[in-house]
Amino acid sequence: MRKSILSIMLLFAISMAASAQKFALIDTEYILKNIPAYQSANEQLQEATKKYQAEIEAIVKETQKMFQDYQAKATTLSADQKIKKEDEIVAKEKAAAELRRTYFGPEGELVKMREELIAPIEDDIYDVVKELSQLHGYDLVMDRASSTGIIFANPQIDISDEVLRKLGYSN
Repeated sequence: MRKSILSIMLLFAISMAASAQKFALIDTEYILKNIPAYQSANEQLQEATKKYQAEIEAIVKETQKMFQDYQAKATTLSADQKIKKEDEIVAKEKAAAELRRTYFGPEGELVKMREELIAPIEDDIYDVVKELSQLHGYDLVMDRASSTGIIFANPQIDISDEVLRKLGYSN
């Protein structure tokens, strides 16, 4: 009898603690779509990506042309000339790979550009969410955009519009 009463009281205490928590949702995709600075930064990143990709593709095409020319003339070249041409082709391939790493690598230009343009906007969003969480007493704020585990959420707990207003953007 004591165990069952204790179990019931424990379950009651757990349910009270769980119900006391406050949750909120944000949708970072929605928030970012409503921030013009983000749209501009994203466009700049896309333009830079296209520019860098075009540079790399130009080198790759040049390398392919060099290889095709080499194959066409290989029978008429001496051994030393073949080695020289092969070394030139390999050097061009390495240059393309190095340029790709310089632009798209983990410490590349695009990563630096993203950190410079987009990270401050994301930091502002985080700061506002943190401030609103403390102001309203939210124990947990989930991002609807990045969490596939949310099947349904009550729109009343979505504070995305409040985050936008606090950032100075109206929708």
